[in-house]
Amino acid sequence: MIAADKKEFIEFMMSADVLRFGQFTTKSGRLSPYFVNTGNYRTGAQVDTLGKFYARLVKDTCGDQFDAMFGPAYKGIPLATVTAAALAREHGIDKPYFFNRKEAKDHGEGGSLVGYKPVDGDRIIIIEDVITAGTAVRETVPILQQAANVTVKDMFISVNRCEVGQTPGKTAVMEVKDQFGIDVHAIVTVKDIHEYLVDQGTYGDVLALMEQYMEQYCVF
Repeated sequence: MIAADKKEFIEFMMSADVLRFGQFTTKSGRLSPYFVNTGNYRTGAQVDTLGKFYARLVKDTCGDQFDAMFGPAYKGIPLATVTAAALAREHGIDKPYFFNRKEAKDHGEGGSLVGYKPVDGDRIIIIEDVITAGTAVRETVPILQQAANVTVKDMFISVNRCEVGQTPGKTAVMEVKDQFGIDVHAIVTVKDIHEYLVDQGTYGDVLALMEQYMEQYCVF
């Protein structure tokens, strides 16, 4: 039986059409029977609820022991924003946040970072949507390291797909830990989604495809 908080988040994603079942090509080129698209959150109530889920995970993981949160463009931008708001409102943890532009601005204040300006010694956490192949993390870490001498020990995502990365036998999340020393924390994992579908008892066809996919691509 899946935990109540994980069940609540999965049903929240499904109600927002963020978690979908069918046939989808992921960033890694794999044909997946499920897909998570946080770009489908589109109402104030949805992002308010989403921020609460992320904020709870951040609080339970590292409390207030960090200096700022970073949301990689583009999907990480609203995620970091709503997480910062929920942390302050729900838990009394008021921390700055910042994000990057895809292209550096050459007028006004210039630069590629918007919001908080990191300084040497800062402890930064990253707020993202999902990790499939780890590509986004490899693009994000250099941006932070070029901004200041910061440390990044924790990253928070909606779903850990638990899929093998570039190294046989290791997931992208494991590779991120090995390469950058970053612990990735997910609100739910693909195992949680699978367990939820089993509990429902009405997703036989989807379950068969998910189990085949997990057997081929997932590492637990």
